[in-house]
Amino acid sequence: MRNYLLNMSLLALALTSISAQAEVISKEAIPAPIMEQFYKKHPNAVEISAAKKMHFKQTVFEIMFKEEKDKEKLIELYRPNGRFFVNANNVQGANMMPAIALDNLKTIFDTYTVKDSVLIVNPNGVGEEYDLVVNAGGIDWNVVVDRSGAISQKERN
Repeated sequence: MRNYLLNMSLLALALTSISAQAEVISKEAIPAPIMEQFYKKHPNAVEISAAKKMHFKQTVFEIMFKEEKDKEKLIELYRPNGRFFVNANNVQGANMMPAIALDNLKTIFDTYTVKDSVLIVNPNGVGEEYDLVVNAGGIDWNVVVDRSGAISQKERN
């Protein structure tokens, strides 16, 4: 029992020290090669915002936008050199995540709510990650959960 408590404490310490390195950036700060490729695909995009993030151990730019006629928010990820990485999908709540992910979130946050959940499928192979905005104790956190349910990144929003 003592080893179990020690292991859980070490796990909690390790997970709280992980940083997601998410950085919200202005539209003007998005690298020019990305914007060139983006506007080729979406010449009528509006309400563009971006964040620099880490997914699948790669730095990517997450571009959030709407098309002029659509009301739905779309998300695309681009590599820093401007090459398209993958589309991301908004998912409702945490229902699609492995159950172990919810247990791991409870280990870190006693009580929490998932405010936003985005599914990102790895274009280079097997796997997916869930990019979450979690509210715990009135504080928003950016959390990335991998396909096995492990929390790979966590950063205060």
